Amino acid sequence: MSPTVHATAVALRLGGAWRGVLIRGAPGSGKSDLALRLMDIGGRLIGDDYVHLWTSSERLFVTAPATISGLVEVRGLGIRTVTPLKTAPISLVIDLIDHAPERMPEPKITRLCGVDLPLLQLDPRPASATTLVIRALEAL
Repeated sequence: MSPTVHATAVALRLGGAWRGVLIRGAPGSGKSDLALRLMDIGGRLIGDDYVHLWTSSERLFVTAPATISGLVEVRGLGIRTVTPLKTAPISLVIDLIDHAPERMPEPKITRLCGVDLPLLQLDPRPASATTLVIRALEAL
């Protein structure tokens, strides 16, 4: 059985391949909002709020539980249906924070299911948050 984590996952197509982003944070921290903004610039939702993780060929993959696949919370409007991407390899993990991040942080790594992944601490509220996600993915 693959572990289920409290997170939202979105994939962006960069360099001809889907690159998954796992967004973690406390309830109400902005996971779904950041996912919606990434979807507005071409990202595809994999799963909102809870996702399953598993490894294959030393890579971490993500998918949504069947019961919530294709559903995303739009705060103030309720649950909405979208066409999800079934799965993607995770390239970046984002931990949402409620303050400005360090200006010049040392690179951070997190380990999930035995796989080391780059970790970005991000305040999702600034308009630049989606640009920072893209720049972080491009730098990998």
